[in-house]
Amino acid sequence: MSPEFTATVATSPKSAPIQADPSADPARFAGDALVLFLGPGEVSGAAAELDQATGGLITTLIENGDLTGKRYECVPLLAPPGLACGQLLVIGTGPAAEADAGLLYRAAAVASRQLSSRPRSRVGFLAEGRWTNDQLEQAVAGAAVGMVGQDIYRAEKKQHPFPATVWLGAAVEVVTRGALIADGVNLARRLVNLPPDDLYPETFAEEAATIAGRVGLEIEIWDQPRLEREGCRAMLAVAKGSSRSPRLVVLRYRGPGQQSDRPDLALVGKGVTFDSGGLSLKPSDGMLAMKCDMSGAAAALGAIATIAALKLPVDVVAAVGLVENMNGAAAYKLGDVVTARSGTTIEIHNTDAEGRVVLADVLDVVADLQPRRIVDVATLTGACMVALGRDIAGVFTNDQACCDAVVAAAEAVGERVWQLPMDRDFDEQIESPVADIKNVGEGRLGGAITAAKLLERFVRGIPWTHIDIAGPAFADKPRPWIAGGGTGSMVRPFVELARRTQHAQD
Repeated sequence: MSPEFTATVATSPKSAPIQADPSADPARFAGDALVLFLGPGEVSGAAAELDQATGGLITTLIENGDLTGKRYECVPLLAPPGLACGQLLVIGTGPAAEADAGLLYRAAAVASRQLSSRPRSRVGFLAEGRWTNDQLEQAVAGAAVGMVGQDIYRAEKKQHPFPATVWLGAAVEVVTRGALIADGVNLARRLVNLPPDDLYPETFAEEAATIAGRVGLEIEIWDQPRLEREGCRAMLAVAKGSSRSPRLVVLRYRGPGQQSDRPDLALVGKGVTFDSGGLSLKPSDGMLAMKCDMSGAAAALGAIATIAALKLPVDVVAAVGLVENMNGAAAYKLGDVVTARSGTTIEIHNTDAEGRVVLADVLDVVADLQPRRIVDVATLTGACMVALGRDIAGVFTNDQACCDAVVAAAEAVGERVWQLPMDRDFDEQIESPVADIKNVGEGRLGGAITAAKLLERFVRGIPWTHIDIAGPAFADKPRPWIAGGGTGSMVRPFVELARRTQHAQD
């Protein structure tokens, strides 16, 4: 049921089969493990069936305080009497009223992480009848994401994806959609987790071309000569210090029956495949995880691939600017003035504020297509993490309706975002005495906002929302629901946003 668009770099495995069995008897499921979702004191639905089959075991454990149903509580019951499965894993979901799509995504992922710590052939998950289709869809996705680790190059794997997963009591079409969404998230995670000597602008572009062929996307890849002809001098400036030449990739999905010249939605991603900081060199500790600085590009690619696999009735463009920011002999310098594709001049005050310089050209390319809405995503500023921490993305906009749609889509799938102001006073902070603008504000204060203010200059008034995922894009250590490394942040919200976007006829 899963699409074949997982990454091919570094011998990427195919997605494991995920199946639905709408009428299965949980007591007779003969897999290695069966997962039961349980809230506090709940013995209804699937739990009631299993409680009866086990002679009241679940009720007894609840009464004894061994099963509380608290969020993400994981209790394995080995060889439960009356059941055919080798293990019943009970995962807490908290009170029923709080069990939204985001919580169920994470709860299913917690269960998968627990079970994938050693090889298992067949694992079942019990879908609850009280869940909506959207909630179940996200639970399916979470289970498929949770079993995949970041141990791409380890001889001895820490996680072992299940060869087969069965969702008991679930509709086939819902499970299929959840599996497709999981593949998009895992694609983005895998690309982020690849080391920068394997994933760089050229190989990212090649991967995008492979994926485009598999899911039926139109694709253009601009190499360095094309970028020079197009006047993408901002991107080229950032790339000057690297031996790897830059790429700009534009992907187009036209939904069934949609032939509009104007995309309904444009997704733009920052793709700095490694960020040394350039001449404004990062310290070693800050540089170690900078393979993740292309997380925005990975999210845009994973999202449009999923949108195409789901065959959503909408027109979408994804554009990613791919560079390495290095400090070679030709590296761009502090005090340089670069002229972006739009003609706007940018004075460089910090070569480590390179993402916004790259996106200046990518946004201008996208604006040529006159999309009805632009959403860009980038690991743009440490300032956003100072403001919101590691788990919440900052959101900035020039159009409140556009922003509201992005926030609603993120909230629907359980990814946390928070809108920050875009007051006109911040425009003054990026004014330059020698150029139109400079690439940083005045000092560290409000750094996430001044970065967004620079991007705003290049969208030509088109409704636009910028998402700074510097915090949530990369987990510096494992969480109960996901291994450390790339998280696939914003793939699910982008898919949901596309699903909610109504195609408009010209």
